[in-house]
Amino acid sequence: MSSSSSSVHSQLTTDRLVLRPWSMAEATAVLGDTRSVHWADDFPAEGDRVIAGLFGQYPAWLGEHGHRLIIERDSGLVVGSIGLFWPPSEGTVEIGYGVVASRRGRGYASEAARALADFALAAPGVHTVFANVELSNPASVRVLEKAGFRRWATEENMARFRMTKPDHRER
Repeated sequence: MSSSSSSVHSQLTTDRLVLRPWSMAEATAVLGDTRSVHWADDFPAEGDRVIAGLFGQYPAWLGEHGHRLIIERDSGLVVGSIGLFWPPSEGTVEIGYGVVASRRGRGYASEAARALADFALAAPGVHTVFANVELSNPASVRVLEKAGFRRWATEENMARFRMTKPDHRER
């Protein structure tokens, strides 16, 4: 199956965004500093480079329940990435996200996180999606709150958020 046909079947569309799986060619381009006309000027960010570098070690992250590019529907440009650290462990899966600086403050990260969490919670055997956020990053805390995650623990420098199937049904 080609990456284009698999991405059509597993892409998620929100009001303003398309979330589609990375291709290995895109990961290679990110790692090789090869620019694409389909990327925002400040994509990729450092976190995108880290994820692209881990696909060889975690090939499931390129699958339907793995990592995705965040694409603005209006412009068609890649403006960040979001992903599930697949496979789940005992019914839980972690989510991570990042939007490039030029597109922050528009609610894209919350919109993408909500869509991907809903998608994950519909997968067999998944009952919880979680994220851990450093308290020194209040913008990321707000992203999760706006996406419908609930804070369930706070430790020294970290807030722990989760969305569960009961939370999912309440919305």
